Amino acid sequence: MSELRRTPLHNFNATRGGRMVDFAGWEMPVQFASIVEEHRSTRSAAGLFDVSHMGEASVSGPDATAFLDYVLTNDISTMKSGRVLYSLMCYEHGGVVDDLLVYKKADDDYLICLNASNTEKDVAWLKSKLSGFDAKLVDVSDDFALLALQGPKALEILSGLTSVDLGSLNYYWFTEGGVAGKPCIISRTGYTGEQGVELFVAPRDAAELAEAIVGVGEPLGMVLAGLGSRDSLRLEAGYSLYGHEIEEDISPVQANLMWTVKFKKAADFIGKAALLEEKAVGPKRKIIFFKAGSRRIIRSGAPVLENSEPVGKVVSGTFSPVLNEAIGSALIDATSLKAELSVDMRGKSMRLFQSRPPFIELNP
Repeated sequence: MSELRRTPLHNFNATRGGRMVDFAGWEMPVQFASIVEEHRSTRSAAGLFDVSHMGEASVSGPDATAFLDYVLTNDISTMKSGRVLYSLMCYEHGGVVDDLLVYKKADDDYLICLNASNTEKDVAWLKSKLSGFDAKLVDVSDDFALLALQGPKALEILSGLTSVDLGSLNYYWFTEGGVAGKPCIISRTGYTGEQGVELFVAPRDAAELAEAIVGVGEPLGMVLAGLGSRDSLRLEAGYSLYGHEIEEDISPVQANLMWTVKFKKAADFIGKAALLEEKAVGPKRKIIFFKAGSRRIIRSGAPVLENSEPVGKVVSGTFSPVLNEAIGSALIDATSLKAELSVDMRGKSMRLFQSRPPFIELNP
C-alpha cells in the first residue's frame, strides 16, 4: 500500500483532535468533534475546512482561452478577469471527466481547481488535448494549500484579518490580498451554500493563517470542520460530487447540469455532439434528489425500486441536521421519474419522497 499524502495542515488538524481517514489517497480529517455539530455551526456561524487536497493547474499562453473553451462545457470566452466559473469537462461520449472551477487571472492566464481524487487523471487528460493550441498546462498543486471558511459569519471573521473590501467581492469572483499578513487568492466560492471564501495560500503559510482565523473565529462560534460535514452540507445544498451524481458514465443531461453546457458558444467542445443527441432523444436515466421521511440514512448503492422492481440506485445519502431527516440522491430510469419509489432496507421497504434541491434556503 502506498503511503497516504498529507496536507500542509496535517499537524494543525491532528493536534486539534481531527479524526483522520483515507480520502482519495490523502490523510484527511473526517471530523473534529461531531459531524452534526460541525454542520450546524457552519449553518449558524462558520466552519473552517482544510481542503488542501484539491488539485490546481495553471493554463497560460495565447491560446489559453481557446483551449479551455474546447475542453470545457461552459463558455470561457465570456469571462472577465477576476471571475470564477463552474464547468464540467466531458469525454467524447458525454460522460464527465470532472467538474472544476476556472479562475481567470488575465486574458492568457487561468488557474483551475480540480477534485483531489481526479487531479492526476485530469492533468493527463488535459495535456493529451493540447495539440494544436499555443498554450501551456502545469500542475501547480504543490504550490497551494487551500482553506474554506464557510458560514453566515465567515466574512465578518475574515474582515478582521484583511484590508481587502470583502463586501465588494461578489459571489464567484476572486481577488488577491493579504490575510493575517499572508498573501492569498481570496475566492468568494464554497461548497456549502453559505456565505464564505476559499483561501489559496502558500503551503508554508497555511498553519499560521489557520491559527489566525481560529483566533478571530472561535469567539464568534466558528468551529473546525471535516469532510463528514462538508459532504452533508453539500448534499443539503443539492451540489453534485464526482463519483456520485456525476462520473464517467453519468452525463450533464442525466445529472441536471445542463446549465453548465453552452451549446451556443462560438467554440466547439469535446462531448458536444453526444450531449446534443442525448438531449434531443432524452436521457435513459436521471439523477433525482429525495427525502427519506425518517432519520434513517439510506446509503449509496442501495437499490431503488418501483413496484418491487429495481429501477436504479442511491448515489448519495446522509442525514440533514437542518431538516432532521435523511436525504439523498439516486440515479434512476427516466421512465420511473413520476413513479412512487422505495428502497429495501434489510427487508423493510422505505418510501423515497422526491424533492427539488436545494433542500434548504441558501445564502451564498
